[in-house]
Amino acid sequence: MRELDNLCMRCFKELKGGNICSECGCDNDVPNDTMYLPAKTVIKGQYVIGEVKEHQSDSVTYYGYDGQLDRPIFIREFYPKGLASRLEGAKELHIRQKFIPDFDKYKKDFYNLWTTMEKLHSLSACVPVYDVFEENDTAYAIIEQNDSITLREYLIRNENGYILWDSARLMFMPVLTTIEALHSNGIIHGSITPDNLLLCRDGKVRLAPFVISAAADSSGILEFTEAEGYTALEQYKNNHKICPATDIYSFSACIYRALVGSNPPSAISREANDKLMIPNSIAENIPMHVIRALVNGLQIYPEKRAKDIESFREMLNAAPAVKAKAAVHEDVYQKGAKGGYPEYNAKDKSGGEKKRNNIVIVLIVLIIIAIGASIYVVKFSGLLDNKETTTAAQVQTFEVPNFISNGYTQQDIQNQAAWNDQFKFTFQGEYSTDAEEGTIFKQSIQPGEVVNQGTEIVLTVSKGIQTEKVPNVGSLPLDEAKKQLEALGFKVSTVEIYNDGSHTKDTVKSVSGSAPEAGSVAAVGEEIILQVYGEPQTTTEATTE
Repeated sequence: MRELDNLCMRCFKELKGGNICSECGCDNDVPNDTMYLPAKTVIKGQYVIGEVKEHQSDSVTYYGYDGQLDRPIFIREFYPKGLASRLEGAKELHIRQKFIPDFDKYKKDFYNLWTTMEKLHSLSACVPVYDVFEENDTAYAIIEQNDSITLREYLIRNENGYILWDSARLMFMPVLTTIEALHSNGIIHGSITPDNLLLCRDGKVRLAPFVISAAADSSGILEFTEAEGYTALEQYKNNHKICPATDIYSFSACIYRALVGSNPPSAISREANDKLMIPNSIAENIPMHVIRALVNGLQIYPEKRAKDIESFREMLNAAPAVKAKAAVHEDVYQKGAKGGYPEYNAKDKSGGEKKRNNIVIVLIVLIIIAIGASIYVVKFSGLLDNKETTTAAQVQTFEVPNFISNGYTQQDIQNQAAWNDQFKFTFQGEYSTDAEEGTIFKQSIQPGEVVNQGTEIVLTVSKGIQTEKVPNVGSLPLDEAKKQLEALGFKVSTVEIYNDGSHTKDTVKSVSGSAPEAGSVAAVGEEIILQVYGEPQTTTEATTE
C-alpha cells in the first residue's frame, strides 16, 4: 500500500506543495466530521477511508482507495440516519436502543442488496461492486469509481434542454435490461431520476445509487427523500404497494424529462388532476408509440401501468403485440393553448369520411331533440300564461361516515368528491402516540349521526409522536445539561470519558458530547447519552528511599 500521508483524501493523487490538492481542490486539512470514520482509516486491511462524499438515508459514501489494486473507489458504509450515531474516537456505530431490531434487519437488507449487486456487476447499466463485508458492527460495499456526468447535467448542457427519441433510445433501452435483472432478483431501485442515471466516459449509461427498499417508502422509519416528478404515488403514505411498476413510473418520468425538457408534475398533484402537457412543437417529434408508452408508464396508480419491464420495453419498441392493441389512455394529454399532441389517424381516408357522416347524423338528431325539449319546457313550465311556479327547497340529510377506523388521511378525504359535496371539512393536527402519523383519529361528529348537507365536521389528523430538537449541552455541568434535556421530555444517561486534567469533572464533552447529537430531532421520552468527563487522571513519579 502506498504511503497515505502525501495522498489527497478525495482523488488519492499525490499532493504537491501543500494540503490543497491541485487536481481536485480538496482541502486535506479539513477532517471528516466526528460522526464519520476519520480519513486514512483502513478497513479490511485494504480499503482506505477518504473524504465524505454524501450521507443518504441508509448509508454514507466515502471517497476511498484500494491499497492492493492501487485505484480510487467509493466506500459505502451502512449508517442509517436517525437510527445510529458514532461517538468520537469510536469505529463502531452506536445504535439507539429502541432501534436495535430495525438496525439489524436493515443491515441484513443492505448486505443482501449489495451482495446481489456484486453478482450482477457484468450488467452494462450497473455500477460495478467488487466487495461486500461486515466490520465495525456495520456493513460496507466497495464500488467502482467512474468518470461520469448525470443525465440532468447532460440535458442542461444541451442547447435545447432536451433530446430526440433516436438519441434517447440509445441511452435508455440498455438500462431496461439491467432494471429487469434487478427485478428478477427482488430489487426495486425506488429512486430512478436524472440525477441517478450516469453517463460514463466509456459510453455506458449506469444506474446509481441504490438504497434499501425501506428507504424508498415514506411510510417507514428511515429518512425518505422525495424526487418530485419522479417519485411514484405508492411511495407516499397510502394503500398502494411498491412493486416493479414503481421503477417503470420513475424511468418513464426520466424519458419524459429527456424528450420534453421539463420535469413531469408530481404524482401527488396528478392524483387530483391527471394531465400531462406536451407542447405541440415537441410532441410532433416524438413517435406516437413512445407517447403511448409514456402515458402507460406514468399512470398514477401502479395497477394501471405495465406490470413488468418486458411489457414496457415492447411498448417503447412498438413491438407487433403492442401495435395490435387499442390506443392506451391517450386522453391524459389535452390539446389547446397549453399544448397537446398531434392527431394520430390509424384509419384510411374512406373510414374517415364514414366517421364524419355518422357525426353529422348524430348532431342533427341531437338538435331535433333539443328543439322538442325546448317546446315542452315553454309549454308546460307556466311561462306561456305568465304563471310562476315555485317549489320549496328541500334540505338533504346525510349519515356521517366513520373516518377513523379505516386509516383515512386528510388527502383521502379531500379527494373524495361525494363527501365534500355532503359535508364541510375542517382539519386540525395533534400529536398521538397511538395513531399513525397522517391518519385521522378524531372526528367532531360521531359516525352514524344524520346531519344536514354542508354541516361542518372537524377531523383531527395525527402529527405522530412528538419530537424535539436535541439542544447543545456541550461544556455544561452535568446537572444543568440534565435539567435542559429533561425539561424537553428526554431521559438522560451518562458515559464517563477520560479527563487529562484540563476539564472540570462532571462536565459534558464540548463537541459531539451527546448521542443523538445536538441539533438532531428525537422523540420525546427517548434516551440521550451524554459523554461526561470523570476525575482528572494524574501520574506521580515514583520515589525511592
